Amino acid sequence: MVGSVVEHAGRILLCRRAIEPRLGFWTLPAGFMENGETTAQAAMRETREEAGAEIVIDAPFAMISIAHINQVHLFYRGRLASPAYAAGPESLEVSLISPEHIPWSELSFPSVAVCLERYLADQAHGCYGFHETELPAPNTPL
Repeated sequence: MVGSVVEHAGRILLCRRAIEPRLGFWTLPAGFMENGETTAQAAMRETREEAGAEIVIDAPFAMISIAHINQVHLFYRGRLASPAYAAGPESLEVSLISPEHIPWSELSFPSVAVCLERYLADQAHGCYGFHETELPAPNTPL
């Protein structure tokens, strides 16, 4: 899965899912790659499809391995090319949300929460890095 953390005017672009799994929960714009596209192209396409937004990719930001479901989630850091956005067919709504209003208890997936936590920590330090981590299977002791 490939997605993006898109920032505009200090707020982050989030989508409320219109599909299962996790219908009604908030997520970063993300999805599966299509044949013949790069990971950056996939992140831009998914943002266009889910959030009606054109973005500029700044850099790869986080890679989260989730071995128990055979997935890797790759997120890019980006920004809106223009302030236009709108819900696509896979989103109930799309919103630019300030960090203090992120609905943490309503986030769709643990990888989204991890990515946002790392993003906000980097933002607070004024320097963005690349983060690689693994998510354990549910009910696995840390």
